[in-house]
Amino acid sequence: MSLRLPPLAAVHDDRAAKLTDFGGWEMPVEFDSIRTEHEAVRESVGIFDVSHMSEIAVSGPEATRLMQRLTSNDVTALSPGDAQYSMITDEAGLIIDDTVVYRLPEGDRVVAPDGDDARYLFVPNAGHDELMYDRWVAHRDEWGLDASVTNRTEEYAMVALQGPDAPDTLAAVTAGDIRNLSPFQAEYTTVAGVDALVSRTGYTGEDGYEILAPWDEAETVWSAFECQPCGLGARDTLRIEAGFLLSGQDFDYETDPRNPYEAGVSFSVKLDTEFVGRDALEGVHEEGSDQKFVGLRLIDRGVPRHGYPITTPDGETIGTVTSGTMSPTLDEPIGLGYVDHEHADVGETVRVEIRGQPKKARVEPANLLDEYR
Repeated sequence: MSLRLPPLAAVHDDRAAKLTDFGGWEMPVEFDSIRTEHEAVRESVGIFDVSHMSEIAVSGPEATRLMQRLTSNDVTALSPGDAQYSMITDEAGLIIDDTVVYRLPEGDRVVAPDGDDARYLFVPNAGHDELMYDRWVAHRDEWGLDASVTNRTEEYAMVALQGPDAPDTLAAVTAGDIRNLSPFQAEYTTVAGVDALVSRTGYTGEDGYEILAPWDEAETVWSAFECQPCGLGARDTLRIEAGFLLSGQDFDYETDPRNPYEAGVSFSVKLDTEFVGRDALEGVHEEGSDQKFVGLRLIDRGVPRHGYPITTPDGETIGTVTSGTMSPTLDEPIGLGYVDHEHADVGETVRVEIRGQPKKARVEPANLLDEYR
């Protein structure tokens, strides 16, 4: 099967970006070097093409009920222009996907369908758009709810502008002062004259924005920013430092299912709402989970990688590395993974088996940027 191409594919080709298959999309993994791109985001500003992310619009009189029953956070807490991080779980409380849910601002621009009271857009991970569209439609029909569900993934481009200089960089080409937007808020504006939905969100641990614009206007928006283009390689090292989950790597519904409590995202679970998986997660909340998602800092030489065992000094297996890298910011090998609760305290000394060789490591908070700052 051929890969799906983002609307900026020709731009990336002209820039001679290295490309990779990510979630069925051909996306840039590196433009110059991962370190150069990573440092641009930590120190100034960089721009990412994230048009491979899925977009599903939900509207209609019972859109709120549908969203509330299929996501773990409290959708009713959202006002127009608000966004929230949430989980999509099965009946057993296991994470199928994570997502950001937007209650769209007032107005009929960009992604807003006409004539409905409650309008939502949620952003599942790359390659999950058809899965989530089918899930939403099936449950809507099963529950007899009056809501419209539309897969808009190939109607809109998405770029992320990230870094401490992102507010001023975006403000220079945006109508109004986007610098006043609060974290996890979104508004309609124009970027380089293009109608866009701009949200103060991101996936790097830095201040920044994600910009949703019409598919055929992607190049106009991208070209408006004279800053470092960044690929998925830098996006990965940045998010590992910040302790952010990656679907398919830090949790995988098929091969490594996890619940939100062990994955360290219990803040996205509101047990006073009714959603698929709620009863199972109440049990986990009361009884506790067996493992905990933690950060790892390697003390010995080596780099932890996905799938490496985590053991005690005596060689007892107590967990698994899910992500790892040589941190450009900390200049140390770091990782993320799950360990048994009794070994999850910060400061605990463990071992990571790298090609069969035990390497000393220390358990840290998942967000390793706290110490840096």
